[in-house]
Amino acid sequence: MVRIGRAASYVLVAIAVLLLVGTLAPRPLVSDPGADQANRRILVISNPIHTDIAIPLDRDVLARFGPLMRAGIKADASSAHYLVFGWGSRAFYIETPTWADLKPRPLFSALTLDASVMHVGVTGVIDETKDFVRGFNVSEAAFARLLDFIEKSFEAGPYGPIWIPGSSYGDHDAFFEAKGSFTAFLGCNTWTAAALREAGLQTGWWNPMPQTLGLSLELHN
Repeated sequence: MVRIGRAASYVLVAIAVLLLVGTLAPRPLVSDPGADQANRRILVISNPIHTDIAIPLDRDVLARFGPLMRAGIKADASSAHYLVFGWGSRAFYIETPTWADLKPRPLFSALTLDASVMHVGVTGVIDETKDFVRGFNVSEAAFARLLDFIEKSFEAGPYGPIWIPGSSYGDHDAFFEAKGSFTAFLGCNTWTAAALREAGLQTGWWNPMPQTLGLSLELHN
């Protein structure tokens, strides 16, 4: 029992060191040279375990993600101001709209290995003064790279992103098949971090948690 306890302690210490280094070490090492021309605004929205990226809606964004509206996302409504994108575990993401819905099977899937999905929602004005919202200005070129990254995260069929019927949380969102497998070590927040790096921002080298991603964004940008 003593040996097991020591081994567990070593594992916990190793994870803590990885989280610390993963937060403090910037990725990429050099900031975006086009940051001086930052005129596009994006938002990162966090909860205790997950992060999303909110993209302001305009004509170009609507044109690019128009196929999503076939799933009932009314991105062209007058009250729509942002498209919100998140990548995550298929079982956990779809089956856990609130903490009250938490079940052992999807939690086990999220902690081991699972297929992935893209969650897309439309929302109105977002208050950037809230603690769970971080705003960043990025260049036009970086914004285009971000949209490319998000678009390539969807599994595409003959008519665009593959919608998963009957999986939405409400009237303003939908789930789609996504590329890649989900694990606890390479999950929703590492996807967000990779997307933000495409947008010219620096993150930590490894940010599996919203808290470490948020801290790295504050440190390196």
